[in-house]
Amino acid sequence: MTLRKVAFTNAKGGVAKTTTCVNVGAALARRGHRTLLIDCDTQGQVTKSLGVRAGEGLAELVQGEAGLEDVQIEARENLFVIAGGGTLSGAKRLISRRDMRSELVLSEALADLRGYDFVLLDTAPSWDVLNVNCLFYVEELLIPVSMEVLALQGIGDFLGRVRQVQLYREGLRISGIIPTFYDARVRKSAEILEQLEQHFPGAVWPAVRYNSKLSEAPGFGQHIFEYAKKSNGAADHARLAERLAKGA
Repeated sequence: MTLRKVAFTNAKGGVAKTTTCVNVGAALARRGHRTLLIDCDTQGQVTKSLGVRAGEGLAELVQGEAGLEDVQIEARENLFVIAGGGTLSGAKRLISRRDMRSELVLSEALADLRGYDFVLLDTAPSWDVLNVNCLFYVEELLIPVSMEVLALQGIGDFLGRVRQVQLYREGLRISGIIPTFYDARVRKSAEILEQLEQHFPGAVWPAVRYNSKLSEAPGFGQHIFEYAKKSNGAADHARLAERLAKGA
């Protein structure tokens, strides 16, 4: 199996990017796929979600202070992490100061990465130099969108920026849009999902239902399959991982 590089990305915060990235990654690992999660956010939530103590991470790698072998943390069987966190601010400054091909700094840092089936990037809720680097590194984008009006309105602006990157980054494609916080009991939730499907026919993946277990699990340093394996949250992320693994 060739290495597949996927970014979970959206410039809006609070849409469950980290939750989706971590739990889809855990589901892939449970299916036997060697999976690496790369935390590209200064909040560093990926390692916290899995109860992993972060040492040297992505910032040190990008800045040349650590090698690839130093920053890969084994969090679970088949599931590895490269930590993010506050030190990424320095990495962003380094990227900004580079005169030539600054958009490829991350790709160069990860060029020798081997031994994985999937590399999943959890990006920051912003549009900055590191996020642009993420888009130049990956081939696939998965865009979580929460079922609220503001999130729906913002997706158009974000996709416009993605299209600008696609002019210079051949092969970058949007694999899917993932509705999050879907609540069938709330009419607005169903209406927004319907609008998403109208705007992006064929691109909307199965929705992740609102499930309090998903927000509780990181507090215990566990993914959803450890914390509540019989929950809707576990079922929904297992379904997303299956879809991703099939390449659909």
